[in-house]
Amino acid sequence: MTATTPTPGTVLLAGATGDLGGRILRNLLGLGATVRILTRPETSTARIAQLRTRGAEVIQTGYDDPDGLRRACKDVDCVVSAINGVDNAIYDAQSLLLEAAAAVGVPRFIPSDFSIDYRGIRPRSNRNLQLRRDFAQRLDATEIRATSILNGAFTDMLSGQAPMILFSRHRVLFWSDPDQVLDFTTKDDTAAFTAAAALDERAPRVLQIAGDQVTARALASTMTDLTGTQFRLLYAGSVGSLTTMSRAVKALMPASDKPFPPWQGMQYFASMFSGDANLQYVNNDRYGRRTWTTARDILEQHHQQN
Repeated sequence: MTATTPTPGTVLLAGATGDLGGRILRNLLGLGATVRILTRPETSTARIAQLRTRGAEVIQTGYDDPDGLRRACKDVDCVVSAINGVDNAIYDAQSLLLEAAAAVGVPRFIPSDFSIDYRGIRPRSNRNLQLRRDFAQRLDATEIRATSILNGAFTDMLSGQAPMILFSRHRVLFWSDPDQVLDFTTKDDTAAFTAAAALDERAPRVLQIAGDQVTARALASTMTDLTGTQFRLLYAGSVGSLTTMSRAVKALMPASDKPFPPWQGMQYFASMFSGDANLQYVNNDRYGRRTWTTARDILEQHHQQN
């Protein structure tokens, strides 16, 4: 398949002050795009100056200001949302941004999905993924051409944020099946691909990427090879028991507006190990061949640093 060459255009980026958003910004500028950053009125003067120094235009407006949002969206080729959060961000704020973009005729919109494939999960089984699915329905009801980037889980989390590899105990957790294939892509690789997709006028509704596709068994083997110490698989229960546990933990914990409270992490693992959210049509080479960062690369770096 012939690689698609992105054409520089004007992109409105929401969420540029966040982790993934900052990486997308760097890649957009590297591709020669004209970048307009949408940021809230409370963003610090120093942060705004830093963004402008990088070569981006900065527009401050609240998501509750429809006129300000429409001004921000005017004359852009694509809106890229990298905002993070729960319903007040993924559904509410993005919906207001979408309304403004539709009102001024923005042709394309990339929502803040960046996840495993939420289209196959059971309804209401995963809060964060359900929010993305709910927003996708709203997005598809407009005339804007949307492109969702589905990248699996972030490989970066394997180094400790996601408690799947128990480094001190030399164990790798799994649920139901240690040979279930899991999709992972680093934040840097996701950002680079997203920037290219933002400048791709022919980008389809969904683009799937996977920097690596591994199993719990393969991760245990990798850790054994990297450390010289035997890492063994540890059965943590079935996917069904994990789902039940996530419900119990959620019921016992205070309501949280954090994107990843403990029970949400459980829901995410349940969605991955069930196979319901597997990526089926990976298209890593759409914008040319590149070297993707693997799970082994991330784990080797973690081992060397610790």
